[in-house]
Amino acid sequence: MLNIKSKMFEESKKSTASENLIINIIVFIVIFLIIMLSESIIPTILSNPELQQRFLEEGLIENTDFERMMEISAEVSMNPKYFIPTLFCTGFGIFISIIYCRFIEARYLSSMGIRRKKAGIHYFQGFAVGIIIMTAVVLLSVVFGINNISLCSNINFGLISLYFAGFLVQGMSEEFIFRGYFMNTLGSRHHTIVAVGISAVAFSLAHITNPGYNVLVFINLVLFGTFASFYMIAFDDIWGVCAIHSIWNFTQGNLYGISVSGTGNTESVFRTTAVGSSVILTGGNFGIEGSIITTAVLVIGIILVLYKIRKKTDA
Repeated sequence: MLNIKSKMFEESKKSTASENLIINIIVFIVIFLIIMLSESIIPTILSNPELQQRFLEEGLIENTDFERMMEISAEVSMNPKYFIPTLFCTGFGIFISIIYCRFIEARYLSSMGIRRKKAGIHYFQGFAVGIIIMTAVVLLSVVFGINNISLCSNINFGLISLYFAGFLVQGMSEEFIFRGYFMNTLGSRHHTIVAVGISAVAFSLAHITNPGYNVLVFINLVLFGTFASFYMIAFDDIWGVCAIHSIWNFTQGNLYGISVSGTGNTESVFRTTAVGSSVILTGGNFGIEGSIITTAVLVIGIILVLYKIRKKTDA
């Protein structure tokens, strides 16, 4: 299994990317920072008036309290009128990663996993896989007495629909950045395990400033990145993992009412609440992505995808 081959890696070999691993990583960091800056401009413009007003009301303009300012910033950013535009603005990540790969590395779009063949089928299969995985995690947490689930009252389906559309963009954006661009660039120059491992670690570290981030969260996000990477290799396009990522976040946040990567609670159909206080079991402030239950489910998922790759290779 250490000699996993990828058609996308072969296509990416025609790029102008450096053969040096360190340079690959440095270039990615620069591109990633450019993407983060571009994605933040519109949300910052929209939320800044309310943010400044809150700072003024609490006297934080004259007496700086950085901890309280960060708390207020997090509260304001989670307001749907700012958070939903933030989700849509992640579309800049898709655009910039495509522009970089096509015109700087001179790669064909197919090397990013952008293919027409079976695109729709793979996308909807990814939807099903993402729902199954997150539902398995949540239901297992209920079975083991870690969480309780209750139906919300006065559900705002219109707002939930906007979150759904936003997460379609957000999930796709992160897959284009970390898998379509970074993993495939690394895979064209280095061993598959290096490409999968470094891109998965980078994906995890990108969430390091999120509330509740800890060692188990780091491990789980690396596992998710690894699962997504091998899934993408198994199906030879990017559409399935885009769907998995999007529906993973939407199902977690807006169906089951769980904090998505530490972003807090949003409008949802159900509300999932922790029975105990064990962070290892519940995931703490980060949400169920930081639970040991998620660890187990993702490990199983990786094993199944590797099995599919092996069957495909042996065929």
